[in-house]
Amino acid sequence: MKRLASLFFLWFLTSFAFAQSRGLPDFSELAEKQGPAVVNISTTQVVRGQAQMMPFPFDENDPAFEFFKRFVPRSPGGGIPRDFENKSLGSGFVISGDGYILTNAHVVDAADEVTVRLTDKREFKARIIGADKRTDIALIKIEASGLPVVRLGDPAQLKVGEWVVAIGSPFGFDNSVTAGIVSAKGRSLPQENYVPFIQTDVAINPGNSGGPLFNMRGEVVGINSQIYSRSGGYMGVSFAIPIDVAMDIQNQLRASGKVSRGRLGVVIQEVSRELADSLGLARPMGAVVNSVEKGGPAEKAGLEPGDVILKFDGKAINSSSDLPRFVGSTRPGTRSTLQVWRKGSTRDIPVVVGEMPDEKQASAKVQKGAKPAEQAPNRLGLVVSELSADQKRELKMNSGLLIEDVRGIGSRSDLRPGDVIIAVISKGATTEIKTVEQFNKLLSQFEKGSNVTLLVRRGEMQTFITIKGLNGNN
Repeated sequence: MKRLASLFFLWFLTSFAFAQSRGLPDFSELAEKQGPAVVNISTTQVVRGQAQMMPFPFDENDPAFEFFKRFVPRSPGGGIPRDFENKSLGSGFVISGDGYILTNAHVVDAADEVTVRLTDKREFKARIIGADKRTDIALIKIEASGLPVVRLGDPAQLKVGEWVVAIGSPFGFDNSVTAGIVSAKGRSLPQENYVPFIQTDVAINPGNSGGPLFNMRGEVVGINSQIYSRSGGYMGVSFAIPIDVAMDIQNQLRASGKVSRGRLGVVIQEVSRELADSLGLARPMGAVVNSVEKGGPAEKAGLEPGDVILKFDGKAINSSSDLPRFVGSTRPGTRSTLQVWRKGSTRDIPVVVGEMPDEKQASAKVQKGAKPAEQAPNRLGLVVSELSADQKRELKMNSGLLIEDVRGIGSRSDLRPGDVIIAVISKGATTEIKTVEQFNKLLSQFEKGSNVTLLVRRGEMQTFITIKGLNGNN
């Protein structure tokens, strides 16, 4: 019995020691060494206010109304003009001892004054060297020397499941440390085409934006940029901009105050399984070209709507979101090669990359449909009509069918009244649509349950839309 007890005690000690060796990592040394290079950033924006009416607290029938009217006069304009100071908080980190600091563009956007506070409580007014909204990176500068500086790591070496640490100022609480793991790499987010985000479960809250994400070696691998939330607070999903992307941007900002990006002049979309079948691809891959800008680099190279870009300079396009990143990081004027799938085979197309214009608001004209005609829908559940001469002239199109109503199986797709059907895609072949009779005859050749892919014009844009499960009516 004593021998058994001794063995049990030995097993317990061994298990305890093993558990201790496999316990949670200690972040204290990392926080102590890297914390001083992380800064708090506060901004002030003066919002010019209009005259605002000062309401009287009494009704006109109240005896006190006359007193208020006499002794609390209102301004001639009917109100009191006021300016408001809009304040916000964020984080950043020092990348050079002479005062260059990286943060998010949205932290300093439209700021009239930027203040940087160090961990030793010193405060400096900062000037904005440049900001790039497309990647949400900004470079600011304070007049200081001998500042503590972060060490930079390689995001490519990060592994999913690896521990990472964030340091920042959530809700203004300076130098707060939170930890988690890498949840995924290369994430694409809506409206964010130029950043392969690092997804983590590190607690990130308002004020953390612009702060560094460290690996366990104390190297910065990303800049905490945004969270996914339905409440406005942390919900376990946060995203960081890889530091190599950020450093490339800051190099350009430091050199010229702006960022130069490559462009092809195409509108693309993801290749779905149904679209891959229609185009004759073995599996969904690449980026399908919806439209080609007239006079742009892609048109000059010979790219056509319906082409699927499979590779850019030898780099595979696994998702359509890969292409803007690859092209955007290419210097304008560079000669590159596109591998394209066209009509059942691949081909290499050389292209000279153009330059992305400065950001500006684009106004798209939407062509509205006429009042739905009283006629039966076709096999896709669509009521269509041929374009009038005026519509062709306005849209600058020679042919196409205007969708006037969407019913039946068509209503389960993204088709809308006002869309213009340009072509039908089937088995890699593209058939331009010119008349209602031709369109309906083409639809009659599809078997029941087939998927039909249409090339559609919507406003100034073109897109591929697939309708699944064609019915049996002709």
